[in-house]
Amino acid sequence: VENLDRREFRRLVDAIDWNRRMWSTLAADCTSAGNQLPDSLRAQIISLSMWVSRYSSQVVREGAKVAPLIEVNKNIMEGLAPRK
Repeated sequence: VENLDRREFRRLVDAIDWNRRMWSTLAADCTSAGNQLPDSLRAQIISLSMWVSRYSSQVVREGAKVAPLIEVNKNIMEGLAPRK
């Protein structure tokens, strides 16, 4: 993060913000009465959303590595992918 120029840093911040908002939307959906996911899965998604929010702030403010955010998203996408 510290080696990025201003434009690259802005793009990174925008991407992190979009990711944080996506996770926030997922968490909000998990709190709705109509959500039919099992309670334990809903709690896990909400927990991940909270982690994403905290860690995203660490990336932007403290220069933490982005890789853990990418890894979480990749793992979720792989878990949701259809099995062959």
